[in-house]
Amino acid sequence: MMSIRLTDTAVLRPLVLPARADAAPTEDIRVYADVRNRAIRDVTGRDDDDMTPESLLPILRSNSTASRRQWIVEQDGQAVGCVTYAIPQDGEAATAFVTIALRKHAWGAGIGSAAHAYVETELRSEGMRTLLHWAEHHHDGSGLEPIPSPMGFGSVPADHAARFLQRHGYHVEQVDRGSEYVYSAAGIRDLEALRARAAAPAAGYRIVQWMMPTPADRVEGYAWLKSRMSTDVPEGDLGLPVEVWDAARVAEHDDRYAQRGWTVQVTAAEHVDTGELCAFNELTIGPDPTGPAHQQDTLVLADHRGHRLGMLVKTAGLLSWHERFPASARVITYNAEQNRPMLDINEAIGFTPFAYEGAWKKVLT
Repeated sequence: MMSIRLTDTAVLRPLVLPARADAAPTEDIRVYADVRNRAIRDVTGRDDDDMTPESLLPILRSNSTASRRQWIVEQDGQAVGCVTYAIPQDGEAATAFVTIALRKHAWGAGIGSAAHAYVETELRSEGMRTLLHWAEHHHDGSGLEPIPSPMGFGSVPADHAARFLQRHGYHVEQVDRGSEYVYSAAGIRDLEALRARAAAPAAGYRIVQWMMPTPADRVEGYAWLKSRMSTDVPEGDLGLPVEVWDAARVAEHDDRYAQRGWTVQVTAAEHVDTGELCAFNELTIGPDPTGPAHQQDTLVLADHRGHRLGMLVKTAGLLSWHERFPASARVITYNAEQNRPMLDINEAIGFTPFAYEGAWKKVLT
């Protein structure tokens, strides 16, 4: 595949994935992973989102749920960034998630704008009507007024990323809070107390747990819970497609984590009288058992709210997780600022904010 000229000194080079799904990362994959990690660190100052080439490669591939493409950005022959998009295959498949990540020293040379113009043209030709982009934001001394979410919850500073996205026709739709929980002896005692207090209003439910792959007797209930994540979680007007989950999708989801070398624990609340799974929480960790854990999806089905099930599954999950991974000291999670019920639980547990992301949207006309 041909490289695309962006500026006099920069090109966009398509990333070619190994033909075999079980192949080891190529040198290009290693370059892509390295520049991806460095570009993220340039913005966040953290390595929480670093991925090894081996863990990254499986999620670069298209599958039944999303079509994906990637490019390496080169300036004067050196990798300075990466570009990727994913098109979820649910619904009308007319929404694309776009990421353009450049090393900080390559900002301001028109490279990002040229890369975005190319990708937008490609996505228009594929029938996309909406582009979505998530960016972490930081005060950079610009002194500009913060940009509020139209939902009325949270704002982001008008930093370099915000100004770039606004120039290219995006508006911030939602603000997400990144929070972290740091284990301590006192914190463990607090978790135990919170779990005990949540148990009384949840008397008609019991905690069930499993490690992926999902056991056969839990697939149906887990698939239903996962599908509700796309309908029951606050998202503003992002217009995310409704996801349809079945046994095949659960198996593909589990296998993708396994290919990456990640471990996943699911903690769920089961309604004793009916056997229905009605709340769940996921915790994941990469191949390094000393690295940060990531709290992924958490949900309580609407018909079962009011029984403190969110607190129950989160505290039960965090306690058992620490027993499995005592060397992993931190748990990271992201929630929409308007998702006050979940933030209330996080804050009561001891999660504290460390970052804010903007969910940006562009409607193609």
